Amino acid sequence: MAAPPSTLLLFLFLFPLFSCAAAATKALDTVPANQTFKYVNQGEYGEYSNEYDATYRPMLIGTSPFQLMWYNTTPNQYYVALRMGTVRSESVRRWVWEANRGRPVGEGATLTFAADGNLVLAEADGTVAWSTNTANKGVVGLDVLANGNIVLYDRKRGFLWQSFEHHTDNLLVGQSLTLGKKLVSRRSLVDGSPGIYSFVAANGGPAMFVDASPKPLPYFNYSDLTLGYGQAKGAIKFECSSTNGGVSYELRLNGRVLAVTKYDSTLSFLRLEPDGDLAIYSYDDRVDYQAWQMTFTLFSPDNYLSACYKPSKCGGLGLCDEEMCVGCPTAKGVTGWSRAGCAAPPRRGTCRAGGNSSSYYKVVGVESFLSRYTAGEGAVKVGECRRRCNMDCNCLGFLYWEETSQCWLAPVLGTLNKVSSTSHVIYIKSS
Repeated sequence: MAAPPSTLLLFLFLFPLFSCAAAATKALDTVPANQTFKYVNQGEYGEYSNEYDATYRPMLIGTSPFQLMWYNTTPNQYYVALRMGTVRSESVRRWVWEANRGRPVGEGATLTFAADGNLVLAEADGTVAWSTNTANKGVVGLDVLANGNIVLYDRKRGFLWQSFEHHTDNLLVGQSLTLGKKLVSRRSLVDGSPGIYSFVAANGGPAMFVDASPKPLPYFNYSDLTLGYGQAKGAIKFECSSTNGGVSYELRLNGRVLAVTKYDSTLSFLRLEPDGDLAIYSYDDRVDYQAWQMTFTLFSPDNYLSACYKPSKCGGLGLCDEEMCVGCPTAKGVTGWSRAGCAAPPRRGTCRAGGNSSSYYKVVGVESFLSRYTAGEGAVKVGECRRRCNMDCNCLGFLYWEETSQCWLAPVLGTLNKVSSTSHVIYIKSS
């Protein structure tokens, strides 16, 4: 049935109006010219002290005490990062987020926020190193919020991209890790590329892993009931709230209180350290000197977790006793401790199936993170445990509980914690 002439005329009249309105809306969904920018990585360095002894060049993007910067710890390898700390403070300023982690750029690199709403980091020759991938998606502005979250927003102030969803090694207050997401440590204090430790939002709650072959190994999880964490599942959220009428502040992870301070600690962050520890740094912006405090560390007697169970506490292969590194096990006995001297044996290039191709030396009365957080194979005779290690090129040795005949193949050695039980031993490959 044909439409009445009056209906057709009305449609012909209104269609251009709707088209104009749609076009106007689309035109509005771009970044205004006065909010676009382009920063070039060049010029003199800033003069204030920074974490990792980094040099930096500031950009006029931020909300106190957060500011976006170019920074580097290695010549001609720069990162776009968010720094935390005020200019007036005499305390060190800390780096809490990086855009191009693991992909540094050189001199002359550019950071551009264009009308299409895409934030792009490019080399001097135009090669794109990193971007938010938000071109033509309705972005109208960029902001650094008071909690340190960098956001790209639409005309309704909805977030189309936010740094809180792109994790590095830190969680700021209010930031979460959703299931399957993780923090990854720096490789070292001077090398900001991803390191060997991870803090993961797992099905059974937060867990911490160290890289190993063929798969990462846990060195802490919520099943450690000595901390009273229980089975907190789902997203991990770092929070701060006042108590006792504002007299004190609690810093919590999934409801578990990790630290209590006597000042507003909203300006805090949780960090997975290069050595695998978990720490909280809190910033008191009322003071200029010593504004930072480390208000929590996971591996400490205060939390009933000995630092001797931290994988790298005493180097690649070191003895730990009562929180102190006390020696380096060798085939000739225990020598004095030094980080350089306590090195793990090299991995073997080939492994024969004969089962008797490797030599071992024995260290008595020790445990490690491996025996604490993974199940040993048992009951297995020590000869069979040795044979399995011989056949595995990734195996650097094996832990063995003589009273239960449990066996753990060790692709990572690290710190060995001295214990009173002489039936808990480790055999280390020497050839």
